[in-house]
Amino acid sequence: MSMHLERDLRALEQELLAVSARVEDMITKACRSLRERRADVAQEVIAADTAVDAAEVRIEEECLKILALHQPVAIDLRRTATVLKINNDLERIADLAVNIAERALSLAGRRDFQAPQSLDLMSERAITMVRQALDAFVNLDPETAERICGEDEEVDRYNVQIINELHDTIRTQPHLVEPAMHFFSATRHVERIADHATNIAEDVIYLVKGSIARHKHTLRANFESPRQ
Repeated sequence: MSMHLERDLRALEQELLAVSARVEDMITKACRSLRERRADVAQEVIAADTAVDAAEVRIEEECLKILALHQPVAIDLRRTATVLKINNDLERIADLAVNIAERALSLAGRRDFQAPQSLDLMSERAITMVRQALDAFVNLDPETAERICGEDEEVDRYNVQIINELHDTIRTQPHLVEPAMHFFSATRHVERIADHATNIAEDVIYLVKGSIARHKHTLRANFESPRQ
């Protein structure tokens, strides 16, 4: 590897990590705005998205420049491709944080609606998955990445639990249908954030091992499930 290629890759990865810190902050604030009905915090999340969008374009352009100028191979090619894919996932996560914040704005005036208790557990797990996936990327740690891929099911279980609670709320308190639907939409976005964290973890496995891990966990689960 040339010295110039290594320099460019390191700079690219550092910028990606700066974006990841900003995105993690957006998720945390979005979930806080939903839990506490804080319109001011929700607006901070929405305003932060512009910087993430600009960084995503800049990182993608740098990836394409590296591919064109250096023509990397083997591990260096995988590093560039991984940054490109993680960059896309982070931008999507930021969009989901904005969606959560927008739902929080819709709920800001509904003090009569009680959020399901599982929200904190679900959001904390999703945020932790994103953080650990990026740590696995920094440390080239496929074992942690593999573990993260299995943790998505826990977030799914919380999501199902919240949906069941919202169904009960709608059935027993029909006047809360509108806020319940806003909350349902928000928790769906939290669940999608966990999915993107899993994508990042799978990209780390690809970077270190050179094998594409995407969809393997789903395929294995389907294969191991008993036939009906």
